[in-house]
Amino acid sequence: MTTQTPAADAAPAEAGPRPALSPRRRRRLVQGAQYVILAAAVAALVSLADWQQLQHQFLQLSVARRMFPDLLTVALANTVLYTLSGFGVGLVLGLVIALMRLSSVAPYRWIASVYIEIFRGLPALLIFIFIGVGVPLAFPGTAIPGGVYGQVALALGLVAAAYMAETIRAGIQAVPRGQLEAARTLGMSHGLAMRSIVIPQAFRVIVPPLTNELVLLFKDSSLVLFLGVSLETRELTKFGRDLASETANTTPIFVAGLCYLLITVPLGYLVRRLEARHAKAR
Repeated sequence: MTTQTPAADAAPAEAGPRPALSPRRRRRLVQGAQYVILAAAVAALVSLADWQQLQHQFLQLSVARRMFPDLLTVALANTVLYTLSGFGVGLVLGLVIALMRLSSVAPYRWIASVYIEIFRGLPALLIFIFIGVGVPLAFPGTAIPGGVYGQVALALGLVAAAYMAETIRAGIQAVPRGQLEAARTLGMSHGLAMRSIVIPQAFRVIVPPLTNELVLLFKDSSLVLFLGVSLETRELTKFGRDLASETANTTPIFVAGLCYLLITVPLGYLVRRLEARHAKAR
């Protein structure tokens, strides 16, 4: 009698399918590949760039020294002044447009809507050209007060007001309607309730986007060069471009760009902090 040994006679079992990668491991592999590609791209750029030529064109210290102190006392000061004046005009006009947009009077709403669509749709450059050329032709003998400073404030303000109006309108509508109704029941007029209750609360909500608009205006102030500025009214871009043409070197433009970043980067950080604080307060 023979005994069969299944273990010895049976064919070896086929190997089962290899287990698939887990989602976490697959994600790590993809991220690792992206890091490798990024590092290779950076290494290629570093190795191919002509650093000596870049240093000569953008970091010529002797040229950079010629920019001071006029860079700070004239160019940067004018840029900040243009920005703040344009922001002030835009804020006041934007508030008026926003209230017209929310008005129960239909013609006010139509005028506000047309204004917003026009000035949000046109490039800021065209607004500057219109203020510098069109206004003197349309109103002969009439000069905008403040000269170039007044022209820039008006041009930047007209552009900014269209965006600020929508931001302010959204902030006003974010205030609960019940607060306005409660104020009216206490005997307040509609205007007093808006001024003392609704608008202050709306501005707390819209501070981050308004700060972001300030950053945009700071950059748009470079369009002042299309108004034909003088040496005393130059801003950063015009100042850097003039000195770059005079020295046949692009270091002044690079330094002017650093000055823009010196203002816009902290403002951008402030916007993010304000947005985070507002989100946390909800």
